[in-house]
Amino acid sequence: MLNEPAVNRTAFGKRPWIKICGLTDPDNALACARLCPDALGLVFYEKSPRNVTLDQAARITKVLPRHILPIGVFVDNSIEDILEKVKGCGLKGVQLHGKESPELVGQLKKEDLFVIKALFAAKEPYLSRAMEYSNASALLVEYGKGILPGGNAESWNYELSSRINTKCPIIIAGGLSPMNAAEAVKAARPFGVDVSSGVEKTPGLKDIDKVNAFIARVKPLRDLSTRPDREV
Repeated sequence: MLNEPAVNRTAFGKRPWIKICGLTDPDNALACARLCPDALGLVFYEKSPRNVTLDQAARITKVLPRHILPIGVFVDNSIEDILEKVKGCGLKGVQLHGKESPELVGQLKKEDLFVIKALFAAKEPYLSRAMEYSNASALLVEYGKGILPGGNAESWNYELSSRINTKCPIIIAGGLSPMNAAEAVKAARPFGVDVSSGVEKTPGLKDIDKVNAFIARVKPLRDLSTRPDREV
């Protein structure tokens, strides 16, 4: 099973799990993979400047080392559409970034996928609904203010995520960069971090120096597994 135990570390005793999201080019993705993040994200959302086609995604996943988890990002897609893309380009995980139901999360978990459900501080589904999605492999939390479903490069009070009422692993996102990654992790004490625009040259093309700097600042962080009381 993918979900246990290698990926689903509720309290990271070693370091935060790291996902670099929004890849669009195979060579760029491979260069990122060589820096050893845990996962790379491929966005299947036509309105996003980082949107990829099935063919693009397949070419990217084909070059990735086996230890890198390829994750597809979806916004209110049907389960049929999601599974078509999972099978068509060899995804090992999915990230649900819309108003998907807990039932859909459960259905996708049965497909042996690592399922991340996004929750937001500023829109539905709100952080307060975390208990409804306790069947997810992990919860990704971000601000959620802006035109697109993602973080829109908006920094926020990451410490709020440490008070969410859930035992589900928490991934923080939104406005992260090499400049604030360490401070955000220390404040939120998350299972993992997810970065996209904060390490880019242009949308969909990562600046490898920035990716390297981001990973270098996050990986050494240890012994932050004790989270404060959760209140949200």
